[in-house]
Amino acid sequence: MRVRNFPYLAFGLPLLLLRFSAAADEPKPTPENTISIKLENEVKPQTFPRPIKFFIEKVVDRSGSPEPMRVIKERGGVFLDKEPTEIVQQALTDTLQKSTLLAADRPSADYLLTVYLFHFGLGEGTGYEFFGKVDLNVVVKNVSTGKSSEITALGTSIQGAALRKKNILKNIQANIDEALESALRNFLRGTKLRDAVVVPDAKPAPPPQASEIFRFVARPLKGRYDHA
Repeated sequence: MRVRNFPYLAFGLPLLLLRFSAAADEPKPTPENTISIKLENEVKPQTFPRPIKFFIEKVVDRSGSPEPMRVIKERGGVFLDKEPTEIVQQALTDTLQKSTLLAADRPSADYLLTVYLFHFGLGEGTGYEFFGKVDLNVVVKNVSTGKSSEITALGTSIQGAALRKKNILKNIQANIDEALESALRNFLRGTKLRDAVVVPDAKPAPPPQASEIFRFVARPLKGRYDHA
């Protein structure tokens, strides 16, 4: 019985060892390979024709990445210190708050924002050049009318080549910082957002009531008969 199962053991053992080896090669986050993303420059939104307030309902990860906090796997890996959704929500909250556009709570908001995050991190580059990319889709909902508008905001950034691990971390962090800043700027300063919050046209005056039409017609007739 042992001799009969030996080929299966001989075949399965290398696969098992290969699986353990692959797991051992998987990079893990450490203080040395972890970066923190935050806006280095303040993003100033456009000026709107009337005072309005935004409330961020949620930021949803639609990237499909099984490890959203891992930026790259090669050379020991590079990791984010927070989930991308948390980074985007904090950056957008801080930006709106500094510009007095953030509502204190949901009931006091004029517009609700739902942010869908399709990409956060690096795009495809060449060699040791890193290409930062942040791709957002923001649904802006008018609280009073219930109407929603979808706005796409893409931010990109390309830093120079790097060979040393320390410089790689620095360039990747700068790339994602700048890409996030660019995405928020494109959203908050774009014409699509302005169109979504433009002051609605004044409602047309309601048609006159039947009684008013009757009085308008009856008055001349009454005067004509009295004169006769």
